[in-house]
Amino acid sequence: MKPNEKGWLKRYLDFRKDILAGLTSEKAKSSHPEHSLYRLIQPTGLMYGHAVDVLERPELEKLEEKDKMKLLLAESLISSSLLFRDKPVKGPEELSGLMAKTLDSIANFYNNVFPELATPTKSFFGRKKSPLELAEKILDKRIEKTTEYSGNFWMQFFHNSLLFLDIFIFGQWIHTNADRIVSDFFKYEREELRFSVVKIIAAAAHSNHKIEYEERKLLEYFIQSAGLTPDKKKEAVELFEGGIVVEALNLPTNNSWLLKKYFLEMAILTLWADKKIEDQESEFLQLLCQYLDFKEDDLENSMIAIEGFVLEHWEQLGYLQNKQDYNEVSERFVKRLAKLTESNKTRIVEEVKESKALMNLLRKAKAGELTEEEKQTVQELMVSVLKTIPTFVIIALPQRYLTLPVLLKILPANIFSETLGD
Repeated sequence: MKPNEKGWLKRYLDFRKDILAGLTSEKAKSSHPEHSLYRLIQPTGLMYGHAVDVLERPELEKLEEKDKMKLLLAESLISSSLLFRDKPVKGPEELSGLMAKTLDSIANFYNNVFPELATPTKSFFGRKKSPLELAEKILDKRIEKTTEYSGNFWMQFFHNSLLFLDIFIFGQWIHTNADRIVSDFFKYEREELRFSVVKIIAAAAHSNHKIEYEERKLLEYFIQSAGLTPDKKKEAVELFEGGIVVEALNLPTNNSWLLKKYFLEMAILTLWADKKIEDQESEFLQLLCQYLDFKEDDLENSMIAIEGFVLEHWEQLGYLQNKQDYNEVSERFVKRLAKLTESNKTRIVEEVKESKALMNLLRKAKAGELTEEEKQTVQELMVSVLKTIPTFVIIALPQRYLTLPVLLKILPANIFSETLGD
């Protein structure tokens, strides 16, 4: 698959049709669609302006950064449409019709809400373009608006993480009749949501009562990419210089769990820009959670999600390595997971006992040495056990990072004696 060649979107749909069909099943509908969409998007890096996990296909890792981002944006827009559908799809024919309708919605969405990307619906010779052709061309244009890979985590983060807002607004768009009034509303919402990110950056940067060099650069990166009007740009700079308290944020959260999660994780990563979160900054995050009507667990889960993402893709996040110490991040992450597994000890013990393959390998390990292949199997089975913890229904686990030695650090104390007996 070559996303820089004409016809890439059709090839992508053929390539992913079985996976996409799964998003319309009864099982996929068992959890809240916003939770399901977060679960799909967050591990890919799209929320953070990066494309590090491309559709779980290693052969796609060699693609250029913008080509990866294009695939992820297409995947996320289509997934949003399918997950928010209120009933399962009955068969291939219905799915095909739904996909065509979704592609048409993508083309209409960008043509109406992103006028700078407007694409003619007819060819030079007057032939009407298909929804597939229009969507492909518009997605090409949208990704051209993102920044080139520069090795700078933060520049890409604030240039490209706005793609998430495309996905969020599109999730609302597909449930409306796109007349001019509706289009104007979504254009306004697009600007308001982007400016809301400016407020989040400003509030986070001022939380320790001093503006770090890195935080100042973040705002510059963001203003370059946000497409704000001149008046909004001026207001953004004034807001950043003067600061803003949590109580005055006035974020348009739309009662959306997913949008609030995005705001929270933008704040966390802003604070990470100057290496680590200080006590005052931690207090700010707690206040922000209260403002967003989140509980303490929501903050902890976002910290787990971000730290897990960073550890899983450490080698790919070039510039970040200069700002975060791998061992420090790893130690914090292990402590968080150890606390979580301890609180779910009973569930973990029960799940381990139910896995005959895992129990047999644990008995063998107790009596002697496992082969490398058996150790790998134990690792995979233990990760499957961890996935039964409610937190990991929403948050993806960093499976490459969770080697067997790491797992042994985070599992509850005495778990093996409790499962195997003395």
